[in-house]
Amino acid sequence: MFVVTTAYAQSNPTEGTHSETGAIGGEDHASGAFPPFDSSSFASQLLWLAITFGLFYLLMARVIVPRIGGILEHRRDRIAQDLDEANRLKEEADAAIAAYEQELADARKKASAIAETAREKAKAAAEAERATTEAGLSAKMADAEKSIAAIKAKALADVDSIAEETASDVVKHLLGGSVTEAEVAAAIRAASGK
Repeated sequence: MFVVTTAYAQSNPTEGTHSETGAIGGEDHASGAFPPFDSSSFASQLLWLAITFGLFYLLMARVIVPRIGGILEHRRDRIAQDLDEANRLKEEADAAIAAYEQELADARKKASAIAETAREKAKAAAEAERATTEAGLSAKMADAEKSIAAIKAKALADVDSIAEETASDVVKHLLGGSVTEAEVAAAIRAASGK
């Protein structure tokens, strides 16, 4: 847009109101063609296009592309470092897991050995206690058998005397006579086979 200053408007009074309002006037621009499509200015437009393109190309080639390339290279290096670090950490984690599993297996083996030892000790202690209890019971049984034998012998001795008394009472009541103790004892011995 063409702006007319007050100094220009005063020096050119023929343009009138149009020049004061900033409207394009005069016969210079009377052709009415849009300037980029004006065939008389194609050469200068192409020259300026080539200069502008060259400047943009130089700016891109010397400044922008190297910076972008540097950024991409930095990112590529950073990604490679991060991947290397991730691989190193993964290997450390795998080694730690393997060590943990080995320690866990060793602990299980130790626990199994401790349990087996405890089981053996408990079995040995139970066996010793059982043997002690059996020995005590055997001693009590022997004492009981001796006591039973003594009671049995005493009872058998009493049976003979009871049999003698009973036999003498039976003879006295049934037969009405009396029998001596020696005769009754001899008769009982003869009947029992002693």
